[in-house]
Amino acid sequence: MTIESFAIGRLSELTGVKVTTIRYYETIGLLPEPPRSAGNRRLYGSRHRDCLSFIRRARNFGLSLETIGDLLRLEGAAGHGQPCTAATRLAEAHLEAIERRIVELTALKARFRRMIDACPGQQIASCTILKALHEGSE
Repeated sequence: MTIESFAIGRLSELTGVKVTTIRYYETIGLLPEPPRSAGNRRLYGSRHRDCLSFIRRARNFGLSLETIGDLLRLEGAAGHGQPCTAATRLAEAHLEAIERRIVELTALKARFRRMIDACPGQQIASCTILKALHEGSE
């Protein structure tokens, strides 16, 4: 049986994750440290590819690196018969943060709309948008 291994550049190509980001994830312990070749080159395998794909998808959901690390640790420590309540709690906390952010963005949208509607659209010297951004008023 042949064990698949590849260099960091190939891992980057396979996962769509930049080389610098892969190294960063290793540094912070999010990605397991790969074994080294006799020439001291990192040798990545399917485990690393799968982990990076997981991280990339989790980041697309807006999860923090801390939460992703928590999820990976849960997965690594869990037995197959254990419930996923801890992962559910993390997902629920993230959903609550998303809902708070939606409320904040909705308020921001209304503020911007008022600022745009108040602009007379004449000369830049009388632009209420620029004035509001300089003065913090709306």
